[in-house]
Amino acid sequence: MTKSKGYRSSTRNMMTKDARKRGMQPLGRLLVEHKPGDKAVVIIDPSYHKGMPHKRFHGKVGIILEKRGRSYLVKVADGERQKVIISKPEHLKSFPSV
Repeated sequence: MTKSKGYRSSTRNMMTKDARKRGMQPLGRLLVEHKPGDKAVVIIDPSYHKGMPHKRFHGKVGIILEKRGRSYLVKVADGERQKVIISKPEHLKSFPSV
């Protein structure tokens, strides 16, 4: 049988938390408002499944384009191309504070 190529394949280390960091995030990080033009780092939080970007964008720096509902549109470089991803704020950290 061939290996499955699902959305979260090969993410054993990337999408696991340390033993003391398991569970939900502190509320301060969830309440941060990102403005268009700000830089943010895509850090996937495996506790939240909704609004999770693809694993290839984990650790990439992007520019916030706009807010769409509770989510944000983020422009991220993927090789030579620029991709626009939709991500919830649980998976974003502001750039200088990382």
